Amino acid sequence: MNRLYSNTGRVLAGVLVCLALVACGKTEPPPATEAVLAFHPSDECHVCGMVITDFPGPKGAAATASGVKKFCSPAEMLGWWLQPENHRADVQLYVHDMGRSHWNTPDDAHLIDARTAYFVIGSKLKGAMGVVLATFADVQAAEKLASDTGGRVLRLEDIDQKLLGQATAMSPMSH
Repeated sequence: MNRLYSNTGRVLAGVLVCLALVACGKTEPPPATEAVLAFHPSDECHVCGMVITDFPGPKGAAATASGVKKFCSPAEMLGWWLQPENHRADVQLYVHDMGRSHWNTPDDAHLIDARTAYFVIGSKLKGAMGVVLATFADVQAAEKLASDTGGRVLRLEDIDQKLLGQATAMSPMSH
């Protein structure tokens, strides 16, 4: 009988350890590294399938525990993320800081958290298909672009599918 309790105790302890490990896996994934997020000439947009580096302007990346999805523009990324099945807290969203990058060749060393970024919509800048969202870490840089080009500054919480759809219908396609 003692042996039964001893073996049951070991099995129960093993189950508890496994449950603890599974529970640990539910935490938010660590921020993705620059190497994982870097955009390469062979990368295709997760939404439209176009080659990402063929277009000017900022790009987007969504990092989850299962990997990184890359997008040819912040608008494509947000259109994907705003879908109910993708709109989760465990998705890390990244965009280029265009205050520190050249428009035609954004620098992957200057990727920022999209949740803290400033988005300029309505600029006359060319980008990938659909609405062009210029992204900035600094509000003054975003306001300057908006002032210079007639655009307006938004935060992530201001952007929804309806806004992306309306803006896309009004903007010329650049490819």
